Amino acid sequence: MTTETGDAPRDGTSEPPVLLPYADPAFVADPFPLYRRLREEGPVRRAVIAGGLEAWLVTRYEDGLAALSDPRLSSDVRDATDTRLLRQLPGAEREAMLGNMLRSDPPDHTRLRRLVSKAFTAHRVAAMRPRIQALTDGLLDAVLPAGRADLVADFALPLPVAVISELLGVPVDDRHDFQHWTDRLITRGEEPPDPAVVNEAWQHMRAYVTALIQDKRSHPGDDLLSGLVTARDEEQRLTEDELIAMVFLLLAAGYITTVNLIGGGLVMLLAHPGQLDRLRRDPELLPGAVEEFLRYDGPVSPGIARFAREDVEIAGVAVPRGSTVLIASAIADRDPARFPDPDRLDITRQDNAHLAFGHGIHYCLGAPLARLEGQIAIGTALRRLPGLALAVPPDEIPWRPGGLRGPQRLPVTFTPGGP
Repeated sequence: MTTETGDAPRDGTSEPPVLLPYADPAFVADPFPLYRRLREEGPVRRAVIAGGLEAWLVTRYEDGLAALSDPRLSSDVRDATDTRLLRQLPGAEREAMLGNMLRSDPPDHTRLRRLVSKAFTAHRVAAMRPRIQALTDGLLDAVLPAGRADLVADFALPLPVAVISELLGVPVDDRHDFQHWTDRLITRGEEPPDPAVVNEAWQHMRAYVTALIQDKRSHPGDDLLSGLVTARDEEQRLTEDELIAMVFLLLAAGYITTVNLIGGGLVMLLAHPGQLDRLRRDPELLPGAVEEFLRYDGPVSPGIARFAREDVEIAGVAVPRGSTVLIASAIADRDPARFPDPDRLDITRQDNAHLAFGHGIHYCLGAPLARLEGQIAIGTALRRLPGLALAVPPDEIPWRPGGLRGPQRLPVTFTPGGP
């Protein structure tokens, strides 16, 4: 990530940070014109991001790929000098919430990831296909007679929630509650989150997870959570706080980005009827189409946060120790130096090594499951909802305001029918 010219690194602190305007509905709906300008202006730019935080945006593909594997860039928010980052976490429970894979580095990250990695292997995920297909068909059965639906609330949201709940062993009746609390813990906009709302949501979530763990201790089952409880109690490979943080991470990360992948993928197809028709004619294109949805307008935007353990140089720019570095995968994945004609949605694109799932040791553990859910959900919707069309103009679809990108609602119409 160092400059190839041998010149002294440029001091980017002299430039005023650019504001990512999350209060502007036009930017929230389509951030890519601004993203393109930022990438063209330079490989590393200071910016004010969601929650009013300041970060260094890494905007180009090769630099982002290198940064995601650089050990000088930590995943632990405690390495950041901006104390507002910690204040966005629940006040009384910060240490407990920090004890998960997403926010840790080796050796803790290695130990924690190993405990759950077997549940997300390609073989284990492939074995889930029949159940995911059955859940998908059940959700579509429920909306088919009406001829209209909100494909987020009725489909893209409940499917991943059901899948991760069954994998973990979460009771069906509890799913709405944990989804409600998770939204309050992770939603970000232009302003910092309300600490009272965050604390209340975490208190509910921790109490729920604690009770769930106790139930699994008394009545273990053939599910991932029971296995984690065993690792905590019998093998001493987890602390109690790590166990709670792991369950929260798997519940939250296990559904929210997949909701955005399914909902966003359907929006992209409905906004590009030529691509939609091609995919309907040739369902074998589905795996590649999902990769293109991830590249073109993925569920994380602008990207993935890291924290500089020391002064580092990225693409010839000096980044001070303690800085928040945002590897802007959503910007880098449209870098014309890596992807030809990057602003064109092309479901037949062949060379598509996007950064939507990250790279390196923190590469998304649930990527195989998210891909499978996306393929099944989108493919089945196209097959079973004839005449599928947006019920509102594309510019009236509301989008999530920051950090996690996807439609909040997706009203559609289709030809009514039965199973």
